[in-house]
Amino acid sequence: MSFEISSPAFASGEAIPSKFSCDGDDASPVLTWTEPPAGAQSFALILDDPDAPMGTWVHWVVYNIPASTRELEENMPAVLELSNGIMQGFTSAGTIGYHGPCPPSGTHHYFFKLYALDTLLSLPAKTNKEKLLTAMEGHILANAELMGTFKH
Repeated sequence: MSFEISSPAFASGEAIPSKFSCDGDDASPVLTWTEPPAGAQSFALILDDPDAPMGTWVHWVVYNIPASTRELEENMPAVLELSNGIMQGFTSAGTIGYHGPCPPSGTHHYFFKLYALDTLLSLPAKTNKEKLLTAMEGHILANAELMGTFKH
């Protein structure tokens, strides 16, 4: 059984609708995923753009998503901690929460990477992608990826 992430807003490899970009509402899309491997205690999500001119640009950092969760809602609030315990970290823009596609030129590829973890993570409030990746080492049971493109 494979672990997969998808979105009703766009298929893997297709264009991300402008609603979810700086050209639209800059709202996060709905993301859904299949059953994780046995032993999953939480999920983490990283959205990044490796095509950014200054190196990979981080658009979203989310962790401690409860193990019972199979969906992230559209337009998640840009707050450090949600009522269900989900935590959000800093993007490359220095903001908390989702920061949608906004490439300076050309078509960029955006990778939604979901990780099933065997633990809840204890991280400081101002966590970024690097701190999250370090904390996840040795705890990843499975990972799934959804790639979308965007061009102004």
